[in-house]
Amino acid sequence: MKTIYACTTAADTCQVYIGTMAQGDDAGIYLTFLDMQTGKLREPARVSSVNGAGFIALHPDGQHLYSASAATGLASAFRILKDGTLTKINSQTARGAGPCHVTIDPLGKNLLVANYHGGSCAVLPIRADRSLAPASAFQQHSGSSIHPTRQTEAHTHSINCDPAGRFAIVADLGIDQLMIYRFDADAGTLTPNDPPFVNIEPGGGPRHFTFHPNGKFAYADLELSNKAVVFEYDQTNGTLTEIQSISTLPDGYAKESITSEIRTTPDGRFLYVANRGHDSLAIFAIDAASGKLTALGYEPVRGENPRNFNIDPTGTFLIALNPKPGNAVVFRIDKKTGALEFTGSEISITLPGCAQFLAAP
Repeated sequence: MKTIYACTTAADTCQVYIGTMAQGDDAGIYLTFLDMQTGKLREPARVSSVNGAGFIALHPDGQHLYSASAATGLASAFRILKDGTLTKINSQTARGAGPCHVTIDPLGKNLLVANYHGGSCAVLPIRADRSLAPASAFQQHSGSSIHPTRQTEAHTHSINCDPAGRFAIVADLGIDQLMIYRFDADAGTLTPNDPPFVNIEPGGGPRHFTFHPNGKFAYADLELSNKAVVFEYDQTNGTLTEIQSISTLPDGYAKESITSEIRTTPDGRFLYVANRGHDSLAIFAIDAASGKLTALGYEPVRGENPRNFNIDPTGTFLIALNPKPGNAVVFRIDKKTGALEFTGSEISITLPGCAQFLAAP
């Protein structure tokens, strides 16, 4: 299926959808527009009042959006109207408590959900009309690790398909494992791979996970130990081999901090990790041959506890989302050095949790 939600030239204006963790009067999904020349964001408008829609995903057809609500335990499907507003199609249970992350497989046939409090993951088929069907697959994790409060049980924090859509990687913060599942998009099934997981350092707490654009390398951020881990990825067998672990914090930094999001630039040259506490974006260069990282520096996020950030499909701008004071902040990416420069543009939004880019009609 052709992906159409991409900014293709510097003259484009991108629609940006922002899911929020807010409830009550401020709850919902918001829409803003990013000027691809200046990096300026328009004032956001609420386009859905769904409660606690902290993480969202766009369908490859560019006409539908999906969310997960930790507050309700539901995953929801929306149709994107011509003016950018959303109309709800339906909801289905995520089959576990606290759904915190969703992704759509490369063929657009299924929504995959990670349930943090439930310690589980599920697959919800996407019907022809883009509504969600009841879960076709469910996997319950079990175990614990060494952190006395955060790792007493399984806590799945993200689920991602590999670029070919043959495997799904689930980061489980509670048990210090990246679970690996063979994924069948047509059947909507998850089957434990052989081996079924890769262990992470005790107390690391894997949170989010991303593949390098070339599909040969992958990266995870360890929320509790403040590290980025690099893996070689076997695209045939779905196996991960750790090759590097590097701190996301400056040398000597001793205050409390945890990581949140991790992403590479579309050209695969740079990687960023958000630090909550240090309140920065750690910047790394990626070696093209080995996939390994070299620390380049840190950029303050102009807020506190950055929960999420995203990079537009052209690799020109990065939007950081800060629950405190509640803002979305735009940085321009230097494509030669990876450095981030504040554009002067930020908007206020209550408890932003996830940003996704869609080209304006």
